[in-house]
Amino acid sequence: MEKQLGYISLGCAKNLVDTEIMLGKLNDAGYIITEDLSNADLIIINTCTFIEKAKEESINTILEAAQYKQRGHCKGLIVAGCLSQQYQEELFTEIPEIDALIGTGAWDRIMQAVEAIEAGNRICIMDNITNMYDERMPRMQTTPTYSAYVKIAEGCNNGCTFCIIPKVRGPFRSRTIDSIVGEVKKLASMGVKEIVLIAQDTTHYGIDLSDDGKPLLTRLLKELVKIDGIEWYRLLYLYPQFFTDELLDFIVSEPKICNYIDIPLQHINDDILRQMNRKDSRHDIETLLKKIRNQPKHITLRTSIIVGFPGETDEQFDELCDFVKRIKFDNMGVFTYSQEEGTIAGARHDQVPESIKEDRYHTLMAIQAAISEENNKALEGVVCQAMIETIEPSDDGTFLAKGRLETQAPDVDGNMYIENCENLTPGTICNVKIEQGFAYDVVCNLMD
Repeated sequence: MEKQLGYISLGCAKNLVDTEIMLGKLNDAGYIITEDLSNADLIIINTCTFIEKAKEESINTILEAAQYKQRGHCKGLIVAGCLSQQYQEELFTEIPEIDALIGTGAWDRIMQAVEAIEAGNRICIMDNITNMYDERMPRMQTTPTYSAYVKIAEGCNNGCTFCIIPKVRGPFRSRTIDSIVGEVKKLASMGVKEIVLIAQDTTHYGIDLSDDGKPLLTRLLKELVKIDGIEWYRLLYLYPQFFTDELLDFIVSEPKICNYIDIPLQHINDDILRQMNRKDSRHDIETLLKKIRNQPKHITLRTSIIVGFPGETDEQFDELCDFVKRIKFDNMGVFTYSQEEGTIAGARHDQVPESIKEDRYHTLMAIQAAISEENNKALEGVVCQAMIETIEPSDDGTFLAKGRLETQAPDVDGNMYIENCENLTPGTICNVKIEQGFAYDVVCNLMD
């Protein structure tokens, strides 16, 4: 009889890659994926603990999944990921329905957890968090067949005062270029056309591998673009400190690399940046952004911002708003500061009240929405590449295609729509003309 496996992967794309490795091992062991958790013999929840809302979502998801042990087929509930690593004792004690806990470095021991559950035992596996996956490990892709995430490094050395990630993911460590190239070749052979390269700090890649302590991201990209079949490479989480001129020049000159730069800045006020233990000053950031904006072709800029960091004053927030208005980021994620246990910032006594954080969040989001709409309207008439994701019939008998422009990353940015189209298939990369720009989405026509 087939064994049914249900899973939920929470948090970031980096976590999703870990989920896919665990699913690959379980698939090799004969488990079949089911989307209906009530039919699952085994359920895996891969959790996130980055901010308080993520913790709450993880806990609620675990509790909901636990109900299937009473009213479904579930014989085993496995909880993995960052929440497991940080709160292993509390989870095992307070949620007895959990049969196995797997830490951030123990995903490769998923079958040991399954065997323990089958023997009627509860188990907690928290290996050394410096563990790394490589191209030889089985992986079940859960993203669309034409797009995949590739994690080029794990962990972080930055020590931002608001962040718990180094404690649950360990120090920064890079995969070898050969390992990454091997994985991308394998994905290309499976029909993947877009590779999204990720790490906690992607521009930091290779510093721990190079003889001179310099980053190796550009060297890695020069090898990856040689691989047949991959048409788009997208880079996420490019921190400013090691964003070199060489890297910028290669992004601009190489056709396979999307003209899309994601730079998590978090703030712009120098005092706040120092208190966050960020490695860049306002001057450093503005110098880099000026170089990007002065390139011969337009490069889409995305950033992430935290509002309500401890001690943030009205004047410092106003400075942040003025900066955002001037730079006109194409896309921006805004987060209210989350007071995290075990962090330096979390222990401070000058926490900003939740009501003020929420007001600042909505203020900045409104500013960004107006900027995004202005930027998208400015693109009307521009021809660019797009990837088709879905084709659905409309009420009037025509077809509506949804997808992403080269300037839109999966999951975090807006969408592109093409009306009155057919004969397209998901994964097709085609030329489109932008006809209408809105705050987050664009409407296009297919070019001949």
